[in-house]
Amino acid sequence: MRPPAPGDPPALWTVDAARHAAPAALAAPAVLDDEERRRAAGFRREHDRATYVVAHVALRMLLGAQLGLAPQCVTLVREACPLCRKAHGRPAVAEGRTHFSLAHSGRLVLLAFAAEPVGADAEEVPSARAAAEIAGVLHPREAAELGGLPAAERPRACARIWARKEAYLKGIGTGLARDPTLDYLGAAPGPVEVARWQVVDVDVPPGFAAAVASPSGKPGARPRPRPDRKGR
Repeated sequence: MRPPAPGDPPALWTVDAARHAAPAALAAPAVLDDEERRRAAGFRREHDRATYVVAHVALRMLLGAQLGLAPQCVTLVREACPLCRKAHGRPAVAEGRTHFSLAHSGRLVLLAFAAEPVGADAEEVPSARAAAEIAGVLHPREAAELGGLPAAERPRACARIWARKEAYLKGIGTGLARDPTLDYLGAAPGPVEVARWQVVDVDVPPGFAAAVASPSGKPGARPRPRPDRKGR
């Protein structure tokens, strides 16, 4: 598996966390580092812990394949935050040859790899009540768009907006330290341009929304990730 080259669109993979929970749990003690094991142990719900473990085992396996390293030999670090310069910005590999972004929601894990900074996010479609609460922290135009939709369509649109927003904020390295009301991503079909970044929806299973963000319009057309049956 070759690492992404400059100019390539992000390479995307999806993993079904429920399907891979057992083998990932067996691999985790030898593959994950001390910080990842500590974070996994901190989850109160077994489902959340299992999804985290699957996501990070898959990440290390795919990074190792690209970098020519054993999964446990991949060194994960944090870049400086663009807002405060402290080390809680984008996650990165110490080798610096591949950029990545990881997201998980419910049983869906999404991973993106690129030669340049990249952001990816996946969101389970929320309940109507949760969608109404999320609308309060969206850009005013986004909130107005949601309010103009039929009630039955709002949760799906809300998930699409939030996945786009988090993908962009992860890509620029701030995460939610940047006020989510500041940037307009919208729910309309098609790529969205934001401050020299392009955000594109990702095809994922029903019940979820996902997006990938990269600079200079690298994603291109609506991407289809490789399913986990090809990425094991």
